[in-house]
Amino acid sequence: MGVKMRNVAIAALVAALMSSGAQAQVNAGDQKPEASLPFNVTKVAEFNMPWRIAFLPDGRMLITDKVGNRPAAEAQPAAPPRPAIPAQPADPGVWLVMQTGQKTPVTGVPAVLYGGQGGLLGIFVGPHYATDHYVYLTYSEPHPEPAPPAGAPAGGRGAPPCPTDPTQRCGSSLAMARAKLTIGNGTASLDGLQVLWHDPAGGLGGQFGAAIAFAPDGNSLFLSSGDRQRMTPAQDPNSPLGKILHLTLDGKPASGNPNAGKPSAQTLSIINPPADTEVAKTAPVIRTFTYPASAPNQTVAETWSMGHRTPYGLAFAPNGQLWEMEHGPKGSDKLNLIQPGKNYGWPLAAYATNYNGVPIPTFDNQPNLTKPVIQWTPVIAPGNLMFYKGNTFPGWNGSALVSGMATQALVRITFDGRGGATPVQRWDMGKQVRDIEEAADGTLWMVENNPAPAGGRGAPAPAGPPAMGGLYHLTPK
Repeated sequence: MGVKMRNVAIAALVAALMSSGAQAQVNAGDQKPEASLPFNVTKVAEFNMPWRIAFLPDGRMLITDKVGNRPAAEAQPAAPPRPAIPAQPADPGVWLVMQTGQKTPVTGVPAVLYGGQGGLLGIFVGPHYATDHYVYLTYSEPHPEPAPPAGAPAGGRGAPPCPTDPTQRCGSSLAMARAKLTIGNGTASLDGLQVLWHDPAGGLGGQFGAAIAFAPDGNSLFLSSGDRQRMTPAQDPNSPLGKILHLTLDGKPASGNPNAGKPSAQTLSIINPPADTEVAKTAPVIRTFTYPASAPNQTVAETWSMGHRTPYGLAFAPNGQLWEMEHGPKGSDKLNLIQPGKNYGWPLAAYATNYNGVPIPTFDNQPNLTKPVIQWTPVIAPGNLMFYKGNTFPGWNGSALVSGMATQALVRITFDGRGGATPVQRWDMGKQVRDIEEAADGTLWMVENNPAPAGGRGAPAPAGPPAMGGLYHLTPK
């Protein structure tokens, strides 16, 4: 065989492997950053802990602040073992932001349980906003947490105080709400807020997911629900944890789901976050939850896919394929092509160990589990996934951008249209990138994850003014 024919044969084999999903073995964790940035980065505004950007048709942005709606508070001295807490400014939880940086607080924000990975998370402009002005919110909804039975492990840090009654301890659940955005002269409000979907069982743990992708036809939505660090519920078809749900715009099971019309169990066993995937297999039941007859469990009929861990990124490609980014454990962040009825493996498989080093089986020899298209070990800790549709950055149309927090990176990925994807560029941004979104003019806007917000939990706050997370505008050089 001549060199030319051999090269053609190799190219054909590579294309076939990529289209069949063999590219799932690609590990992009060691991808090196580019030598320079192709864009200018301009800081426009600051927030306490910005989480998600949603563009309105007129170019203004809605930006969530994870801390939620809270009043100003004075500084508190250290009271060992609790460190000193600096003064915290008032925060509405949602801001209406002009591209000049001018901010207007938005009222009518629901109560959230802020702490750890919970708080006010996503905001998304509805597909029919031009006529109904609906926006959708995702957040950690507070639930008073019943005391565990005697001898039961508390789990993690235990339940934090409830936001409306500090004498009670609260767990939380992922909730999705919808409200009408009303904008006045220097004012903005969320009116008629309605919770469309939530996990009524509540409980402890982070990893909420909380991403929404509206179907290309604008008639339904996909909601990512994380495993809440409890692991095994991601494989329980009756639990909403660790799933991607396909719902109507009103939060009901959408038609055409893999198990449409099938019943769900009405009682769930609730566990606390276990130490690792092996301990999870025998984690003690802390309590049971029974769904009320007036709002029965419909998880089986709602589910589009299962076996997800921390699905922070969810977006439709221009060709209509649904893609998802999620955090792995000690490695194995994943890009998945989401297909109905598929099982994406968590916690049965990963390309990494648990945080404590306990092994996790790989996807090999588990043909019932769907491999990722790309995995990252070491992790990038993705914040979001979006598809670029403009031409301001030449050659990027149809590419995806993934924001990275632990790596302080931005990654560009190209797609072959047949289920294959390639990480082509990675840039060191010098800050934790929580979200990146595209404006109507094709420029990019990103928000910076703030690891030490005022009044946050964790390490003692540094002296001086509290750290803030920035809003940045990215324009071509």
